[in-house]
Amino acid sequence: MTEPIDLVLVGLGHRTLGYADYVEQNPALARVVAVVDPDPIRRLAAAERFAIPSERQYDYVTDLPAEPLGRAAINGTMDAVHIPTSLDLIERGYDLLLEKPIALEPAGMMALHRRADELGRLVVVCHVLRHAPFYAHIKERVTAGEIGQVTSLDLAEHVSYSHMATSYVRGRWRRQAECGSSFLMAKSSHDMDLMSWLAAPGRPIRATSTGSRSWFREENAPTGSGKKCLVDCRIEQACPYSAKRLYVELGLHDFYPFESIEHLGPEPTTQQKLESLAGDNPFGRCVWRSDNDVADRQGVVVEFDNGTVGNLTLTGTAARSGRTIHIVGTQGEIFGSLSDERFTVRRFCADEAKAVVENVSVAAPADSAKYAGHGHGGGDLRLVADFIELLRGGEPSLSTTALSDSIHGHLAGFAAEQGRLEARWVELAELHDN
Repeated sequence: MTEPIDLVLVGLGHRTLGYADYVEQNPALARVVAVVDPDPIRRLAAAERFAIPSERQYDYVTDLPAEPLGRAAINGTMDAVHIPTSLDLIERGYDLLLEKPIALEPAGMMALHRRADELGRLVVVCHVLRHAPFYAHIKERVTAGEIGQVTSLDLAEHVSYSHMATSYVRGRWRRQAECGSSFLMAKSSHDMDLMSWLAAPGRPIRATSTGSRSWFREENAPTGSGKKCLVDCRIEQACPYSAKRLYVELGLHDFYPFESIEHLGPEPTTQQKLESLAGDNPFGRCVWRSDNDVADRQGVVVEFDNGTVGNLTLTGTAARSGRTIHIVGTQGEIFGSLSDERFTVRRFCADEAKAVVENVSVAAPADSAKYAGHGHGGGDLRLVADFIELLRGGEPSLSTTALSDSIHGHLAGFAAEQGRLEARWVELAELHDN
């Protein structure tokens, strides 16, 4: 194939537009031919960026013509509409790159899986961490049998205090009734996918978890705190969660807190930001007096059909974001840190008096410059490159997250969350039957 792949962008938020950076960097491989979003400001901005004519700018997926405008769509809509928009897109003839989580519940996810299979559509899920060099290299070692059969996996995701406050206390993923996703599935469906991927060929059969919203509660509010940081809080200047400190002075996660004033221009002034946070902007609220209800820490246990046991620790009060992993096999172990960009392989055998230790660095791989400026350990744009290569006739890579594979980690996550709420083990077969 010599022509670029034509793509439709659906849901013009942070994730979709980040993936679209790959298109700008590789115009010979892909191009954007239409944009879809109900927000006129975002729709126009994306249309100008990719030179999309007015007749190819749409409010909703249902406004698209019956015949596909391109080969594939990137679906970065909000969690609650992933299934209806994805079903509509594959019915119209598009292959799909779908943002995680796939769905809010098992039935919708399995319906999408069945229909995509019936139509012969390619659906790839945006589990970008599979493409991060750190995890890709670990998967290669595990697949090659370097530590024997995997017996246990211990993963941890430490969500920084600022990220937690922004997305899961003040932001759009703070209430399950509104966003549709639990803390586990909104934040760590990546990790549940990694667990299932690394445990293969084992498949998860049951799961449970424990955890709660324990810290971000009004009874934990410090003396002198108020309802809004810039209105009635007497300790705002000393508070690490201060909205002014996080979003104005430090500029952390500021693509979310100031969405409500995007109409003022691409870069609001400092005064406009402060006025917004002092007004009805939800990101100006005290973290202990918000209306959040999702958990802020959780421990997950998954059992696989080959005896492997997986554990995930998820916490929302870390000083620094980071992920760690420790895999134990029948002939050795692998452990390391994503943020450190290195892992250790330790093997034992009859021919060696001591365990053989190998320290592996994945920092700055040869092609890293092409994927710079994006998160998830360099996985974001590698995911898009992998998707485009599949569309151009290439073979799936070891990291490719086909829908048929990705459903296993999601089912384990759904079961774990149900287990937390019901204080029991949940068999994945129960979810298949629903």
